[in-house]
Amino acid sequence: MATIEELRQRIRRPLELEHQQAYPNTSVFGGLEKLFEAPHIRRHFAEVYDLLANYSQLSPEERSAKVQKALNLLDSKAPGAKVFIAEVPLESEFLEILALEEPEIPDEALLSLEVYDIKQNPLKTPLAHVQAATLAKDLPSKAAFGFQDIDAMLLTGKVNLGAQAVKKLAAIGIESYRDLLFYFPRRYEDRRILPSFAALGGQDQVTVAGVIQSRKGLKSQKGLSLLRATIQDSYGAKLDLVWFNQPWLEKQLYPGLSIIAFGKLKQKSRHLELQVQHMEVDDDSESLSTGRIVSIYQSTQGLSQAYIRRSVFELLKELGRIPDYLPKKILQDSYLIPLSQALHYIHFPPSEKDLQQALRRLKFDEFLFLELRILRNRDHENLGKKHKVYKYTTKEFSEHLPFKMTKAQSRVLKEIMDDMQSPKQMARLVQGDVGSGKTVVAAAAIYVSVKNSFQAALMAPTEILARQHFNNLRQYLFPLGVRLELLIGSMTKKQSDLVKAALKSGEIDVIIGTQALIQEDVHFKDLGLAVIDEEHRFGVDQRRKLLAGKPDVLVMSATPIPRSLALTYYGDLDLSIIDELPPGRKAIHTRLVNDSKRRDVYRFAWGEIKKGRQVYVVTPLIEESEAEVMAEIVSAEQMYADLLAIMPPECRLGLLHGKLSGSEKDEMMARFYRHELDMLVSTTVIEVGVDVPNATLMIIENAERFGLSQLHQLRGRVGRGSHESYCILIAGDRSKKTHQRLEVIEKYHDGFIIAEKDLALRGPGDLKGTRQSGMPDLVLGDLSQDIDIIEKAKELAEKIVATDRNLEAAWAERLRTELTRRIKLTSLREIM
Repeated sequence: MATIEELRQRIRRPLELEHQQAYPNTSVFGGLEKLFEAPHIRRHFAEVYDLLANYSQLSPEERSAKVQKALNLLDSKAPGAKVFIAEVPLESEFLEILALEEPEIPDEALLSLEVYDIKQNPLKTPLAHVQAATLAKDLPSKAAFGFQDIDAMLLTGKVNLGAQAVKKLAAIGIESYRDLLFYFPRRYEDRRILPSFAALGGQDQVTVAGVIQSRKGLKSQKGLSLLRATIQDSYGAKLDLVWFNQPWLEKQLYPGLSIIAFGKLKQKSRHLELQVQHMEVDDDSESLSTGRIVSIYQSTQGLSQAYIRRSVFELLKELGRIPDYLPKKILQDSYLIPLSQALHYIHFPPSEKDLQQALRRLKFDEFLFLELRILRNRDHENLGKKHKVYKYTTKEFSEHLPFKMTKAQSRVLKEIMDDMQSPKQMARLVQGDVGSGKTVVAAAAIYVSVKNSFQAALMAPTEILARQHFNNLRQYLFPLGVRLELLIGSMTKKQSDLVKAALKSGEIDVIIGTQALIQEDVHFKDLGLAVIDEEHRFGVDQRRKLLAGKPDVLVMSATPIPRSLALTYYGDLDLSIIDELPPGRKAIHTRLVNDSKRRDVYRFAWGEIKKGRQVYVVTPLIEESEAEVMAEIVSAEQMYADLLAIMPPECRLGLLHGKLSGSEKDEMMARFYRHELDMLVSTTVIEVGVDVPNATLMIIENAERFGLSQLHQLRGRVGRGSHESYCILIAGDRSKKTHQRLEVIEKYHDGFIIAEKDLALRGPGDLKGTRQSGMPDLVLGDLSQDIDIIEKAKELAEKIVATDRNLEAAWAERLRTELTRRIKLTSLREIM
């Protein structure tokens, strides 16, 4: 049970919060009178209870007077308590209470202190200045602990967290005091006023607290173990609790034990029972587990929530005021609370508002340091190849196109031209939806570079895509006298040697290829522009080899990327978005069906083939051995064999997958392009590939195995011609959750909207290989929700880098130290 002093503090905190917020009667859920529902609280604090009766009906002025009197009453019942405050100006960003009882302060810890009497005028009227030397003789000797010791290991015992602290906290990966401080809660429960059992009902999930009266282990008719316990609340009401398949709890739970339980409330005949999903023992002497908004941490068996809270509480108490690495001016301009306040509130939030402020500050820090790392990773003073851009050059290119560029294409091309004219090295990302015309814009940039007597290179991740770009660029540039060549791994040595020699001598203006472009014996005469398509598929060293001569860099991404992801993952690149499709592009009719409708789908496919059209069939796996792990997945080879059996003999089928050699893939795609095949069964190798205008139907088997953005990419392989086109998603998983996710593809055709939905559903680590590329995991930040914070953090990072790139100013010392520490923790992807 709580002590009188603990109950006093439990009442005092909401009253102080009322005072701070100008008496809105919101510091306690349901109103301030709820504080006194428990009989033992009314009994011990009868005068305060009488004073605050009918509080909700009073005016703010009346509430103010009542609260002040109530606080005085509470203080008159308290033991004499003095507060020691480090000598910090009252107008400073944050005033931290270091101790509530007689503090343990060594000689050298403080030069002077101000002593305040908490009863008379809290934190306002200094009573005396006391020299630390005078205090020292009355204080216990103890090694000073402060934020300078935060990286110390727990085994040093600098903070008393209990004899088993090292072993217990190691179970959740905590080895140092910093680990503990930054071990943030995964969720919160509002336990400021827990409901009485008599008031339960009409609720689905609840948190309750009580003392165990009895418990008994049972076996169900199906052989499952059950543990049934009865608990009693502070009002004397009782409630049955049930645990399923946790027989070991019977020895851990015993009559007289106080527990807090969360779970589903079920009506059983004439009484309620709680089916427990989460439970913790309330062994907390300072009420850190009830009477407040309570943090819930990721834990493991044998490590209680109360123990983690107590450990964090003790550490925060020892740390006192935590120094901030952001200056006060930045905090004010960015509407951020100080770091010390944020770290206290993230673990022990006084209110929902305080918790939100803490989350915003700590998320801001995550994104700020991420942006600083990315921006400092790019050398903004790096000189590239300065190009002269003449209007007649771009006009000449545009006039030779068989179509007119969209406004979006023209806007993005201007942004690129502005970069190319600058002496600084261009580093720009061009992203756009399927069929938005990124290649045309890249071709215009290549033409400008060639007209400046430079060479240009385009590197693609696959031979199929390299050939696709070669065919398109030749169509746009060859009539203008530009000399283009292809360099891929499947070429013979004689062919590649001829290309390399011509490239070195300058006979070739533009080279298109795969990783073959970065072989040791590939040399440019003067590379002025490097275009990298789908750069995430290349390693850092591969990109560096192509960019060794400091050419201007243009990165293309075929998949629309959510703005939040572009600002972080591609934070070192200037961003251009082609957000408009060329006129005449028809929407692709998309339908989601269960696998029970598969035969109907292939009847429809045969109907398209009889019209002279062609069909893609995409599966997520290659061969049967890989499919054995997930029996419901249809492999490409098995699907090919099945279709040979069920499709009419006249249907000409082909099979394409990643284990074929480059020449075999090219030949299969070439046959499909020449309409020697009616139906192509393929893995996602055709996600980016040769355009086949005659292909009008995309069938995607086991569509639940793909991300939404990937499905959108696959859908974009059809609809390239003038015919009506279709995409059918066949779902092997019939769950409601799967269908809700796949219905996004049915509903939306805008790739950017789909990318945002995909990000929200799957997280950044699964999109475009960011996790494999070294994108740091975010602890608090959410790329799908925090776009406003990301933009503000990036804006600040850009200002800091522009004024003091190496963080050498005196104000930036702590910032630089923290940045260095965070850089050591994770690697980071690089483009430049």
